[in-house]
Amino acid sequence: MFNRRTFGKTAGLGTGAAAVSLSGLPSNASAATTPARTRGMTVPAVSAVTHGTHIGFSALKYVRAGLLEIAYAEAGPAHGPVVICLHGWPYDIHSFVDVAPILADRGYRVLVPYLRGHGDTRFLSRHTPRTAEQSAVALDIVAFMDSLKIDKAVLAGFDWGSRTADIIAALWPERVKALLSTGGYLITDRKAQLEPAAPAVEHNWWYQWYFAGDRGKKAMENPTERIALCRYVWTLVSPNWAFDDATYQRTAEAFTNPDYAAVVLFNYRWRIGLVEGERRYDRYERQLSAQPPISVPTLALDAALDPFTPPGDGSAYRHHFTGRYDHRTLANVGHNVPQEAPSAFAQAIVDADHL
Repeated sequence: MFNRRTFGKTAGLGTGAAAVSLSGLPSNASAATTPARTRGMTVPAVSAVTHGTHIGFSALKYVRAGLLEIAYAEAGPAHGPVVICLHGWPYDIHSFVDVAPILADRGYRVLVPYLRGHGDTRFLSRHTPRTAEQSAVALDIVAFMDSLKIDKAVLAGFDWGSRTADIIAALWPERVKALLSTGGYLITDRKAQLEPAAPAVEHNWWYQWYFAGDRGKKAMENPTERIALCRYVWTLVSPNWAFDDATYQRTAEAFTNPDYAAVVLFNYRWRIGLVEGERRYDRYERQLSAQPPISVPTLALDAALDPFTPPGDGSAYRHHFTGRYDHRTLANVGHNVPQEAPSAFAQAIVDADHL
């Protein structure tokens, strides 16, 4: 989010995603699937798919990577150019359930991992502290790439996923072919987070302050209350998204991970200086505290109805991106961009790859 701060039934996701009529898509989705021009060439439009066309992935895969065994979904040809899609909070890999087949049809190998503390991803040792510094999450994905022998990939994310992708692009640019960053530059500046923001911004972050106290901690540690809380967040940050119970429950399964509460609480408490991170990550956090620039080709994507989208069509963060760059704003879309507007999100990935 803006820097202030088991599968059920499947629908056989993979190649061969169905193209559907544009009727019923948000106005931005149809606009975003028209051909784009990058590097002087026209990039063909991706298939138009409404959200909910697919409901699951055909299977999970597992790989040992760093401190974790990471569970992930995969779609597309095994030797295609790699796109790694990274989810946020309170979401999971189902945010990309309609995006992945669109990209797979374009020949991409699409990998969608569960972040630490989510879904079937597990820590390898019970002795590993269940922390979630921003660099720790990024290093998980670097280790994921190493374990799968992926030298370079297009990274695309939102929320925690954007932050993670931004960090990899900033610290290890040789690993990133192109970047799609929803919300722009999301690398956390912990020092800046110690200062008060405008009242409206503080209001949007209510759950961060809730998690800082014992009441929020108890709610997050109670599975029933946790599920209700996360659903409420969905309604606030995606006001035009009419998701149904089944859609939410598919994602909520990821919140039953035994480390979910610890990881989420640590992340939000760490951001505002209430807890200290592990020393193993200190050198990376020192680098990130300097707000390093991102030089890889980047498309920044803003959602007009996302309360965390800063005003100014990306002007607030434009100076952080020093390489080839494009920006677009999606009308009538909230925080969970890939699930609300999958064709627009997939088109943005393809366009970023052709910058």
